[in-house]
Amino acid sequence: MIDHSGISTSDFDAAKAFYSAALAPLGSSYLFTVPAEHTGGVAVGGFGQDRPQFWINQGPAQVPPLHFAFTAQSRAQVDAFHEAALAAGGTCNGPPGLRPHYHADYYGAFVLDMDGNNIEAVCHAPA
Repeated sequence: MIDHSGISTSDFDAAKAFYSAALAPLGSSYLFTVPAEHTGGVAVGGFGQDRPQFWINQGPAQVPPLHFAFTAQSRAQVDAFHEAALAAGGTCNGPPGLRPHYHADYYGAFVLDMDGNNIEAVCHAPA
């Protein structure tokens, strides 16, 4: 349903490093920087697998912070996302595990990025 989305970040370079590390276990990477002449000089870049689907741009952080859930193909990817995001400076907002109050096979992990956004990896496949 959603083709792409994005957030503003108070520190573009720090967010680029954080999301590069956190999204790598899910098979995503930093793919594209929008040329400054198209953004009025604002840093803008996108992450994805085959095309940018999650964008960051330099600017004030959203108030209130946002929540993004990224698809993981396995529970091991959820675990690796959580570990990588914490190592890259994120704050734990819910360790990897089942969330049966959402759905019986909902396995997710949550981290806060440097701007307080709730970033999640989730796998819906049964164990």
